[in-house]
Amino acid sequence: MKELNKTTVEKRNLPIKILQFGEGNFLRAFVDWMIDKANDAGVMSHGIVAVQPIAGGDTMIKMFKEQDCLYHVYLEGIKDKKPVKEVALVKSIVDIMNPYSQYSEYEKLFLSEELEMIISNTTEAGIRYEEGDDLNAAPPKSFPAKMTALLHKRYKKFNGDLNKGLLIICCELIEDNGSTLREYVLKHAKYNNLEEGFINWVNAACHFYDTLVDRIVPGFPRENIDEIKAEIGFNDNLVVKGEYFHVWAIGGDSIIKEKFPLDKAGLNVLFMDDIKAFRAKKVRILNGSHTAMVPVALQLGCETVMDAFNTPEVEKYINRMVAEEVLPCIDEDPEELKAFAAKILERFYNPYLKHYLKDISLNSISKWETRDYPTVYDNCEKLRKNAKLATFSFAALLVLYSGQSAAKNFTPNDTVEFIGFIQKNFNRNDIKGWVSAVVNNKAMWKENFAEVSSFIDEVSKDAELILNKGMLQALKEVMA
Repeated sequence: MKELNKTTVEKRNLPIKILQFGEGNFLRAFVDWMIDKANDAGVMSHGIVAVQPIAGGDTMIKMFKEQDCLYHVYLEGIKDKKPVKEVALVKSIVDIMNPYSQYSEYEKLFLSEELEMIISNTTEAGIRYEEGDDLNAAPPKSFPAKMTALLHKRYKKFNGDLNKGLLIICCELIEDNGSTLREYVLKHAKYNNLEEGFINWVNAACHFYDTLVDRIVPGFPRENIDEIKAEIGFNDNLVVKGEYFHVWAIGGDSIIKEKFPLDKAGLNVLFMDDIKAFRAKKVRILNGSHTAMVPVALQLGCETVMDAFNTPEVEKYINRMVAEEVLPCIDEDPEELKAFAAKILERFYNPYLKHYLKDISLNSISKWETRDYPTVYDNCEKLRKNAKLATFSFAALLVLYSGQSAAKNFTPNDTVEFIGFIQKNFNRNDIKGWVSAVVNNKAMWKENFAEVSSFIDEVSKDAELILNKGMLQALKEVMA
């Protein structure tokens, strides 16, 4: 078996146009894979230097250096209801560095003439404002402070040249990720009394983009790495496994489409002025389906998403909920919505990924309110009907968290006080009183569920059904 490096694989020289904060599995199997595809297609010629976003050891950097930043992305999934696999050798990363121990090299890079964009995935906790973060540190601690210092030095190096600003693309899983980073950069600038000219330059020359990323990336395939190495023919210790499906929605001005034409390489990258409507649609269909399915499927003995969709009643339940309750409340072309939903739900049939329901169940209380309650509310307000299937999922969630469910070996992983409240107030002889107490606990919810007049009654009835007849029979009756 061959080692993986520049002596065994030809790696062309690419101009370093992208500075990437983050070297983790997701960026490598999503962003860097896409850039490599676009480079191969001839629509771009972009090299990446990845930088470690937080202080720490150099273990990952050492692994990258040993392989000259080469690695494989191993994708498996379902397309048009048929299994599909793709294995790609990614060559888009030119170098990797630790800015804490290699600050001078890092500074040289972000002040280079050819640099065009920043891409980041510093986790949800990465985009945060830390007052007093030292902009003169090498480098500053937080990501927004790093960006402020980087941009300020670049502004001074090029004397405020409007052509030397950067395109900044955030992949962190928070809403308004790019807009929030921009807000914090300007906040740091004002706190540190940086010149007005710099603030004007950030506003005029630098372009921050909000994005929504979607691909399940389990990461390094430890379970069968020997088989995969034998298949690819290389001793690759940086293999990243992911699902075949991908979508990247990028919102902001049109400059990004010209400078970063990933869509021209046939990739599912969508450029739009604002991603809010797309985010809402995706959250309701994909995330709402996951959150609704979990408490139902766990009480039927399922462990993974694939187990759930191999259970006919669950498959029918989710497909019907999406078709009859979710899609009719989204103001878009019905046929386009139907096609979009079909692609989303097709992922639930992927036999190659073990997507555990207990992992998806994390923080289900807030997830249900964000992802599924809007469907219940809109069915009531827009369509003047009960969303009985989405409502059933809330009853299933309460029963699951009550400690009285049929789910085996399941412990809720959620806000401790809320779980305690649900279990403490559970009363088998007064289910409606229990449901009412939970729904009216203002500490648990931002929304007022009582706005849907029949909600408490319907949830109580469904919870009784689950407790009395079991989940399978309850599911059959609610869909009858």
